Amino acid sequence: MAYMVWTRELESGIPVIDTQHKRLTEFINELHDACQSGDAHETNHVMEGLLNYTITHFEFEESLQEKAGYLYLKAHRRIHEIFMKKVAEIRSRATQGENVAPELLALLNGWLISHIKGEDRDYVESVKKYTESNDTEASGWISTTLKKLFG
Repeated sequence: MAYMVWTRELESGIPVIDTQHKRLTEFINELHDACQSGDAHETNHVMEGLLNYTITHFEFEESLQEKAGYLYLKAHRRIHEIFMKKVAEIRSRATQGENVAPELLALLNGWLISHIKGEDRDYVESVKKYTESNDTEASGWISTTLKKLFG
């Protein structure tokens, strides 16, 4: 059984964001599986992928909010910064050989769910207006930015 299950209540209604959030959920489950296997190398590999994806997701989300004219972008960005400071501290301990994966799993699981249901809900209306507009600039920007950030 999966460690973290994606449910409809986590959906924002913004397909590009929901896809990224689902991928974060998959990464969390992969990290859980790697932890269960006891393979430290695999655990560290998955953890690095997860952390790098999280950073890229935050960059995309913040850029999208900026393009959409979201009024509380600065506050949302600050929430991301505080979270990433916690993650950087955990990552630092991991590079020193400490087994931090269980702590990271608990942090990510709780944080992702509360963040999606809380702070992310606040920007949905303004971002949906932007993404659902028939503006070719918006769709072009999204496509170009996704390619640039996620390859």
